[in-house]
Amino acid sequence: MIHTSEKRNKIVMKMMKTAIVFSLGFLLGIGVSVIGYGIHRHINFAMKAQRIRDRTFIVLDRALGGMLGAEVRAAKLKHIVPPGPYFPPGSIWTQDVSHAPLDLQSSTMITWLKDAGGWGNDNKMQIDFEMRVMQADAKTRIVRFTEGPEWLAKDSDEVSSIPLPVFGGIEGYSGYECPGHGDCHLIVVDRGQGKLYEAYQATKTDDAISANFLAIWNLNRVYPPSGRGDQCTSADAAGFPIAPLLFSADELATGSINHAIRFILPNPRIRAHFFVHPATHAGGPSGPISAPPMGAHFRLKASFDMSKLDPAAQVVARAMQKYGMFLSDGGSIALTAQSDQDTEMKYIDLDFDSHSLRALKVTDFEVVDGGEPIPLTYSCVRNP
Repeated sequence: MIHTSEKRNKIVMKMMKTAIVFSLGFLLGIGVSVIGYGIHRHINFAMKAQRIRDRTFIVLDRALGGMLGAEVRAAKLKHIVPPGPYFPPGSIWTQDVSHAPLDLQSSTMITWLKDAGGWGNDNKMQIDFEMRVMQADAKTRIVRFTEGPEWLAKDSDEVSSIPLPVFGGIEGYSGYECPGHGDCHLIVVDRGQGKLYEAYQATKTDDAISANFLAIWNLNRVYPPSGRGDQCTSADAAGFPIAPLLFSADELATGSINHAIRFILPNPRIRAHFFVHPATHAGGPSGPISAPPMGAHFRLKASFDMSKLDPAAQVVARAMQKYGMFLSDGGSIALTAQSDQDTEMKYIDLDFDSHSLRALKVTDFEVVDGGEPIPLTYSCVRNP
């Protein structure tokens, strides 16, 4: 039994440590805000100060053996605004499929994929954090848009200009210049105008942005199963929008992801010559008939043991059970999350990294019925 004096000492110690944490966080927050104000007046200082206080909490909480765990979580969550959905209710990306029927070939596809090597990257469910999603509004600068040397005219939307946030960047780089011939995705959402801009192989040239593909998604529309049009690609091989399928650090902080998730497989593990809705295209897969087709809708089994995952990873896993994940592109890193360069919360503050979902195996999933496979012809016919 703990004596009254011992209890009192413990309480006093906790109060003293809590006061120290609050004081350090407050002073650090004010210091950074004052210094920042004299250098960059465009920065949101309140958010910066709050973020530093949060990180101070986390560092000291770990040093104190988790004593302040509850306070840390409260401090992190109270100022986070959950991201809103991209499309109206009824969108395929936000449909609850936790009880949806399975594809008749679900077991065959899962078994084949397991035997073929499972996920890419040595069968590890790894996460890529390089995809940025930048926010635009009425004050965002508008720059000239030009068609790239391999412009996909039939599949693309034609515009002369696009919004381009200051201090933004394309996938994998700190700015807008794409030095090689990679994917170099550019994603900008303007909720005020109801538009989502997604470009493939984008780069800045002089005073303009050029790309080999550009889609402008209407955020006020519930797209049909054929999306922007059958046989039409998008910035992703499957013809999907990218941003609505990316989860973010802010979503993890709120404890809820309310949409399906993007995943990819190596092209030899994706069925060749076919896709299923809501995919409208398939890129260049080369897998056999037993492989999952582009657009396949995977769902994490309800029986999965969540205790294998840390709390933040459980948030992603629960979304996989309720909304599933769509096969969107060919590649080696299975999952894509939104970069935290453009979010308030940071993954490191949530103890979430590229290996946080490594416990998830192919055999933990099943395939939701996606309808009849559609032969791939590459003859894009855009929907009105």
